[in-house]
Amino acid sequence: MVELGTVAPPFELRDVVTGKAVGRDDVAGEMRGLLVMFLCVHCPYVKHVEEELARIGRDYEGKIGIVAISSNDVVAYPQDSPEEMKKQAERLDFRFPYLYDETQEVAREYDAACTPDLFLFDGEMKLVYRGQLDDSRPRRGDYGNDIPVTGKDLRAAIDAVLVGKRPDPNQRFAVGCNIKWKE
Repeated sequence: MVELGTVAPPFELRDVVTGKAVGRDDVAGEMRGLLVMFLCVHCPYVKHVEEELARIGRDYEGKIGIVAISSNDVVAYPQDSPEEMKKQAERLDFRFPYLYDETQEVAREYDAACTPDLFLFDGEMKLVYRGQLDDSRPRRGDYGNDIPVTGKDLRAAIDAVLVGKRPDPNQRFAVGCNIKWKE
């Protein structure tokens, strides 16, 4: 895991919806912080929380910079292609850029491990939260739970950043599908 206090690595990737290049500083702008979310289309964990991630995008629009990035190998997982990402973004009305990391360099720079993997940086671009969205898990066989998706852990961290406080350092790891690395 990347240590709290680590500076957000810069990036510039293509937005699958607009086709425009978008960089870290474009998203962060003059905001009080930056949320970088590593997502994909096919993962059941992302599917389980994608509506809440879209709500977070709407609720915090104009308050904090938000960007989603997909780094999965689309040769092995064509359902995570930029075309499918665009459909996902439009279906959910994402209010934030959704970027495709074809080389997987950005995922490696962030030490992203799974989807969803959430990184929250303060206004100085220092990592203050890396953890789960909330305690909800999708039902898969004997695994999972019936806890509703609320985004409470991430929302509490964002709310702390917005008032100039540090989020609780006791953070639970994100749980999801491994990023699908190229061979």
